[in-house]
Amino acid sequence: MDRKRNDMPFKLGCFCLKSLGRPSGTEDHFILASETSFTVNEVEALYILFENLSNSIIEDGLIHKEEFQLALLQCTTSDNLFANRLFHLFDIKHNGVIEFGEFVRSLSIFHPKAPEDDKIAFAFRLYDLRGTGYIDRNELKEMVLALLHELDSTIQDDVVEAIVDKTLLQADLNGDGRIDPEEWKQLVTRYPSLIKNMTLPFLRDITLAFPSFVMKTRVNDSDLVS
Repeated sequence: MDRKRNDMPFKLGCFCLKSLGRPSGTEDHFILASETSFTVNEVEALYILFENLSNSIIEDGLIHKEEFQLALLQCTTSDNLFANRLFHLFDIKHNGVIEFGEFVRSLSIFHPKAPEDDKIAFAFRLYDLRGTGYIDRNELKEMVLALLHELDSTIQDDVVEAIVDKTLLQADLNGDGRIDPEEWKQLVTRYPSLIKNMTLPFLRDITLAFPSFVMKTRVNDSDLVS
């Protein structure tokens, strides 16, 4: 009995140390590290980034669409197709906000160490605008027009149509007028640059953005038990 009493302060101290600085409902950083391409220290660094983003407009510890757009586009009102699609995919629960666990799991796909198949699948979902499981001609055209808008460029309608037709010709192997996940995967195999933006090299060194934090980190990567 005495030994149990003596162990109690130690156990409580460990619990408080792990819980320090995390609001109720935040997923455990060890678990997130075990389920993603990030180390524990990287998850801890991402938490600082998440706190900054999630309190940039509405101080509630959740990333709202306006805050997401502010981070990506430096404005809150721009109607950007790709920003809207990214927010939709990051918002895994589809409740209109991005929680920390969703933030880490979604960003993990962009990690240099993330499996290529995960990147290919995420990119397909990004371009499958209506969530049908296929990328059709209209969706291709919307993406081409959105990209031209991002580049502040305009081209004639017949040129846009030609780009869409050529893309479908190369990707639509079974001739049904749309691109399915397997056809998309084969297209990416031939043109790897299609998923070049699915890798963000800075995520490999995310902890370097917070050197003072890393010096005081509460956990060691070696403490993570798989």
